Amino acid sequence: QVQLVESGGGLVQVGGSLRLSCAASGRTFSMYGMGWFRQAPGKEREFVAAISWSSGRTDYVDSVKGRFTISRDVAKNTVNLRMLSLKPEDTAVYYCAASDTTVSRYVTGWRDWGQGTQVTVSS
Repeated sequence: QVQLVESGGGLVQVGGSLRLSCAASGRTFSMYGMGWFRQAPGKEREFVAAISWSSGRTDYVDSVKGRFTISRDVAKNTVNLRMLSLKPEDTAVYYCAASDTTVSRYVTGWRDWGQGTQVTVSS
């Protein structure tokens, strides 16, 4: 299994930006991909972005395309999420995830999860 430690969450005004980071440790040699999900109060956890560890191929939910960028640093076993032009609708707990089998838009496709970090966008 992989251990994931997240950082970078916080409070930001509408239109601002944040950079989330997730550092992986443990059995990182088996990682196929890493991704980000988010969960707002009263809502289900939803897919945000993912990246293939080997090819760097990316996938985004439509609501963040053009505003969010996911990237990886293979040498540091780290995945980042640069969030620009933040909206109140982006307010949620953001979770980092790792998979050793696939890159999926569904929660059940991921094996390991971080503790979550709060992102709050004030209007």
